Amino acid sequence: MLEVSQLTVRFDGTPALDGADLTVEDRSIHVLMGPSGSGKSTMLRAIAGLEAPESGEITWNRRSVLGVPAHKRGFGLMFQDYALFPHRNVAGNVAFGLRMQGLDSAIIRSRVDDVLELVGLPGYGDRSVGTLSGGERQRVALARTLAPRPRLVLLDEPLGALDRSLREHLLVEMRSIFNRVEATVLYVTHDREEAFTIADRVAIIRDGGIVADDTPEGLWRRPPDGWTARFIGLENLCAASALADLGVQPPSSTTTTGVIPPEAISLSPTASNAATVAGSHFRGGAYRIELDLGAGSMLVTWSPIGIESGTAARFDVDVTRVSWFED
Repeated sequence: MLEVSQLTVRFDGTPALDGADLTVEDRSIHVLMGPSGSGKSTMLRAIAGLEAPESGEITWNRRSVLGVPAHKRGFGLMFQDYALFPHRNVAGNVAFGLRMQGLDSAIIRSRVDDVLELVGLPGYGDRSVGTLSGGERQRVALARTLAPRPRLVLLDEPLGALDRSLREHLLVEMRSIFNRVEATVLYVTHDREEAFTIADRVAIIRDGGIVADDTPEGLWRRPPDGWTARFIGLENLCAASALADLGVQPPSSTTTTGVIPPEAISLSPTASNAATVAGSHFRGGAYRIELDLGAGSMLVTWSPIGIESGTAARFDVDVTRVSWFED
């Protein structure tokens, strides 16, 4: 188990991490997600041993790794650009970490064959990395990371250079691979769909600190604050007074804001609330419907059919799905 406690890293006096805490359980895929400049890559590099923290602690199975050189921590690190060696073939790239361990050549050959099979590249050992597609290079980089059987796998935006369709396919495949080898994974990204697809848990980092840490479902259903709700893509943040006008009563007089997930809004001719359709946009399998409530208030929901803009619509809100904030 990885534990990060009160970790602080500064660059030129400015904190990139400011008392950050994070726990990654064994055999889990934990995603660290945040906007640019939030500190997510700095945390990954500090855990890997590539950045020296000013204060705080990093432990593996309750033993500190601070002061342990990066190559002796037993962690595998994979970057977005893959950093493959162009002068080595696929097998040579995958075998690099194994040779650094001083393993017997027969064991290396066997391990290389096994891990190439695992990532879906059997028989690719003699290929030049220059002849590979982007997705194949990503698989080689993953194979090289997994070959030494690291106790922790660290991935920094590993799919950022790939197009969305290939990224979605590889995400599902990577999750399956990590589960098969029972890897413990910390995966950095800024993309919500990427995070929610691969993660067992998602930690949200903002201004150098962790502001939320939950399952993907838990974050979506009950975000802890308005900023997190917006960051993960929940658009329906409304003033408590506006929601009260819809019959959705805030839990207390100090509550200022509520957020409604789009699936909690149902359209029906007999529903209680009225709105005007301000927009209807096809998004592949469903339509994004924008509802104008008047007085500057808007809600977004989804529909299997398009609705013409300017049309009157009626809707209900599942009050049990509303999250409330005092911010």
